[in-house]
Amino acid sequence: MKSPSTLRQSGGADIKLKDRTKRILKLLLILLITAGVCYLVYFQVDYLMNGSFVDWFETNFTTMYNTYDADFGGEYVRKEINWYELKAFLMVFFTVFVIILVLAVTAILYFYGKRKTRKNVEELEKKIQRYMTKDLDMEEVFPPPYTEVGARMLQIKTGMIRKEGSLKQEAQRKNDLITYLAHDLKTPLTSVLGYLNLLDEAPDMPEAQKEKYTHIALEKAQRLEGLIEEFFEITQYNLQNIFLEKEDLDLSYMLMQMTEEFYPVLAAHGNEIKLEAEEALHLYADADKLARVFNNILKNAVAYSYPDTPITVRAFRNKNKIILSFENQGKNIPKEKLDSIFEKFFRLDSSRRTNTGGAGLGLAIAKEIVELHGGSISAKSQEEKVVFTVELPVK
Repeated sequence: MKSPSTLRQSGGADIKLKDRTKRILKLLLILLITAGVCYLVYFQVDYLMNGSFVDWFETNFTTMYNTYDADFGGEYVRKEINWYELKAFLMVFFTVFVIILVLAVTAILYFYGKRKTRKNVEELEKKIQRYMTKDLDMEEVFPPPYTEVGARMLQIKTGMIRKEGSLKQEAQRKNDLITYLAHDLKTPLTSVLGYLNLLDEAPDMPEAQKEKYTHIALEKAQRLEGLIEEFFEITQYNLQNIFLEKEDLDLSYMLMQMTEEFYPVLAAHGNEIKLEAEEALHLYADADKLARVFNNILKNAVAYSYPDTPITVRAFRNKNKIILSFENQGKNIPKEKLDSIFEKFFRLDSSRRTNTGGAGLGLAIAKEIVELHGGSISAKSQEEKVVFTVELPVK
């Protein structure tokens, strides 16, 4: 099977050759029609209208007068052509004739071309429908001169197949997550009910044991709450509902605030944030949406960081961009997973054996918001360090 580029080149050459051939044929057709019309006019005048034409010609373009000729021996009537009148008539006649001829040929070619175009469009439509609905090679459906169209349709079909596969994969991940969630909801709920029943059935239980059971029930209830929130996040997810409300934003101050707000989460895990940001970093952006981006990235960093290690946040301006990086120490992310972490419903811990991660939407939402701002987000992982980089235009 030829490559699309080869097909495109050969198809373009075929179409150009066909266009040149069409132009030559049209010119020959015009010359043939002109010659035919001229011959018909000549035949009409010379054979069918000979007498009437001569009378008309003599009346309009000849002058008669009497003249004397000594050799002839007397007077006779002499006729002479009025060339001025004849030339004026011929000029008008041929001008009108050419205009009528051009209009007639143009009308014929127009209606012929329109009919031909309609036929070609209908034929091409059938070919496209056949190619898109059946598993056929491009050469089978698009012979010359349709190879260039075929190459383009091959690109479209390949993109559609790739997109369809991606959507199926995304739907499968979503279904798997919902299935896992439905199963996982039972475990903490069963534990909460079990420990509460024990406390209810044994009111004289020792205080130390009561405290232990209460603490376990609280932990399981909190886990249950997290699973329910995750479930709602999945079912209500829709990136189409993200709209930006931009304003002038002090990015340095926002990052400082987020560092303080994350202190309880970080302290529970033994982590801390090291903020290295330039002062007076200003941005025209949606403050709430960017806060969501940074929150999602930091939550991910905390979930996958080694205990008692720092999370470093850097922010600086580079020409007309502001660059932010979020670096944490943790297990390296495999290359095949690193390429997928911004996809919807993707989790590093696909088996859900741990409490890390959520519905696999945080980074997908972060990417969408950053791109809506005209920026980009990327990730790299090496030497047990994971770095997320966000680039945002200043204006």
